[in-house]
Amino acid sequence: MLKKILSSNNFKWRIFLLVFCVIELAFEAFLLYSYEMSENIRQQNIRNFCIIAHIDHGKSTLADRLLELTKTVEVRKMKEQLLDQMDLERERGITIKLQPVQMHYDYKGVKYNLNLIDTPGHVDFHYEVSRSLAAVEGAVLLVDATKGVQAQTLANLYLAVEQGLEIIPVINKIDLPNAEVEKTKKEIVHILGCKEEDILLASGKTGIGVQAVLERVIDLVPAPSGDEEKPLRALIFDSVYNTYKGVVAYVKVVDGSVKRDDMLHMLGTEKDGVTVEVGLFHPNLVPTDILRAGDIGYIATGLKEVGHCRVGDTVTWKPKEREKILVERLPGYKEIKPAVYASFYPVDGDDYTLMRDALDKLKLNDAAFTFEPESNQALGRGFRCGFLGLLHLEIIQARLEREFDLSPTITTPSVVYEIELHGDPKRISLYSPTNLPDPTSIEKIYEPYVALSIVTPSEYLGNVLSLTQSIRAEYKNTEYIDEERVLLSFEAPLMDVIVNFHDELKSASSGYASMNYEPVGYRVSDVVKLEILVANEHIDAFARMIPRRDAYGEGKRVVEKLKEVIPKQNFAVAIQAAIGGKVIARETIAAFRKDVTGGLYGGDFSRKKKLLEKQKKGKKKMRDIGKVSIPSSAFLAVLKK
Repeated sequence: MLKKILSSNNFKWRIFLLVFCVIELAFEAFLLYSYEMSENIRQQNIRNFCIIAHIDHGKSTLADRLLELTKTVEVRKMKEQLLDQMDLERERGITIKLQPVQMHYDYKGVKYNLNLIDTPGHVDFHYEVSRSLAAVEGAVLLVDATKGVQAQTLANLYLAVEQGLEIIPVINKIDLPNAEVEKTKKEIVHILGCKEEDILLASGKTGIGVQAVLERVIDLVPAPSGDEEKPLRALIFDSVYNTYKGVVAYVKVVDGSVKRDDMLHMLGTEKDGVTVEVGLFHPNLVPTDILRAGDIGYIATGLKEVGHCRVGDTVTWKPKEREKILVERLPGYKEIKPAVYASFYPVDGDDYTLMRDALDKLKLNDAAFTFEPESNQALGRGFRCGFLGLLHLEIIQARLEREFDLSPTITTPSVVYEIELHGDPKRISLYSPTNLPDPTSIEKIYEPYVALSIVTPSEYLGNVLSLTQSIRAEYKNTEYIDEERVLLSFEAPLMDVIVNFHDELKSASSGYASMNYEPVGYRVSDVVKLEILVANEHIDAFARMIPRRDAYGEGKRVVEKLKEVIPKQNFAVAIQAAIGGKVIARETIAAFRKDVTGGLYGGDFSRKKKLLEKQKKGKKKMRDIGKVSIPSSAFLAVLKK
């Protein structure tokens, strides 16, 4: 255009072209300004939030009422715990897999897009909850009016405060006859430092106060702050596998935008993919043209393994050849490693291949679950599996039974120890006691510890303190939440916490105490390998790492139990508990005694003596070469204390 103006000899024509050029530039600037304004308005009308609470405090029920209020789901399609996709979640009344949903709500003449993430409350999924909190700007802190503040309420609250979220306190279940609203208010004021009038009252079951909760979210939760003009940065807060689309990443778009056919790069795993589809949650996956800064949605990446698209990772555009990556990874990412290991063995050896295929399918949607083949003499061929915790183990076991009709034999859960050898400061990980090096070559053994928080009524304080002494817990602090409830802080070995402690805590407190734990690293521990020998043969399935102080008592318990459950043989069977080469406990299963003299009558006693001596020699020979078959029922009996 400028060339035409400058080359023209007609003065009037020059003026006309110049004016036209100015108008065109002004129009383009107006369009750009209008787009920026509309984009700014779009972001200002977005609210991203989640619901955090202890288990069974009503998160999913409140989410159901929000879906009804915003008419996100038709009334005829509504059901209890709608966002919980698995039957197992509905039966147990807990959220296992987080689920996002987008709702629309008109408030004061403005239409808002509300993105809700319903998070799991159990400690096993602590990291997933932390990444979900990183994807939102606000959190509804839900407290049960009948139970008050509990251990995981505090843990999730601290996570939200660390992320700098706007906290909206809500007391739920106020319609129940045993609701203690005023007492619960005082507890929330104590831990949160807010005013009593800031606390909302609601009932997820009846719908009381739910509208006030939704409007408080719109008023207080800030809109997302992101720049669509910057290169793509999206936080993955969950991922699932789809047969046709590959790995589907649930993301919060922090900067930039993403649409179909964009080339993607995962900064954490350094894997590349291509956008097959993008979309939103309503709550089913609904495709859309583009996801922009501030949106929460999904990206179908086309990747074939969930492990290539990990929770907490950052998605960006794939750089061209010889170009550098333009963005920095979002903070907080870490690779999830299993904390608890146990072995699964099929009851019928012919089911080994079927179990391997079943575990492969379960791993497709669970990057935190790991397994590898192993075998032992007692149980045959099986799999060494890694889990985030005991609840995670129970979920995998239940899914094997429901979806694949497999009921595996499960060994004692164990944790990962670290070994330091003489002259080598580098630690090696010990996943199974059977792989423990020669004790004479070991300098130190390190055991994982956790920060253990227990909330209990003060009347059970003595019982709880006595219980913690049995698990090598180190007392740290006591804090009174109110006149009747106490928060106790300890540091304890993870192994002691995950095995039976939760059940024992409930027994000691008549069911009122709650617990939460978080990893705090490794510490040097005096633990030893307890081995069980049956007929002078080491049984790997019974080997475990235990504190030296408990070795004698535990060894005695195991051999006494095995004496009861292992069937008698035709020869005497010695059952021994040993540490290294030292036997610390022993029981003997008496042999069957056949009456070899029953057919004799009359004559000298030497005839009977001769037959008895012959039987004795035969039993000795059988003892030297005989094998003892240990039934799986015997193995399960040892696990029960």
